[in-house]
Parts: sequence; C-alpha cells; structure tokens
Amino acid sequence: MSTYQPLQTALLELEASMKAADLWRMPTPDAEAFASQQPFCIDTMSLPQWIRFVFIARLNALIDARAAMPAKCEVAPAVAAYLQQEKTPAHHQLLIVRAVEKVDQIVTEST
Repeated sequence: MSTYQPLQTALLELEASMKAADLWRMPTPDAEAFASQQPFCIDTMSLPQWIRFVFIARLNALIDARAAMPAKCEVAPAVAAYLQQEKTPAHHQLLIVRAVEKVDQIVTEST
C-alpha cells in the first residue's frame, strides 16, 4: 500500500487537531522567515506557524509529487515540549501530539 494516502489522512487529522486547539489561524510568515537555517525555523516562526506553513506544506508537496519521503521524521517531541511550555490544555496537547506522532511514524516507516 502506498504511503501517500495514509500520510494525507494523518496531515488532515493534524490540521483538524490544530484548528480545535485554535492554533491554525495565524498570519503567513514573511518570505524571509522561510529562509531560516535553524531547526523548525525557530528563529523566525512560532512552532505552530512552522507546522502549518513548512511541515504540512512540504509533506503535501511530496505527496502531490509522489516523491520520496525523508529518511526520518521526529517532530512530535518538539511539539510536545512546545505545547507544554505554552500551557495548551491537556486534551489539545494529547490530540496534536498523537497526530504528529502518526505523521512521524508514517514518514519514517515509508523508507
């Protein structure tokens, strides 16, 4: 079975969990913000911005192109730490982290 359909479903679940936690509606970062060399563009974007405008967007582009996935994906620990630091309600933390863990697993196991 192809990786693309399960990954697309997992990304939609991630989007839905972020919307439920009110972490989806935000301004698009300036073009320069995307040129960051730091992990998660931490110096130019908030983590939710990076998830929406970089992580999900790049994975969707790979799906659309039927391209190879990265060899490894380990975003969930950073997301969990961020949500805890921001004092996001526990039920939202759980749903978002589980959604990211699913994306991590699908991408990592696709190789």
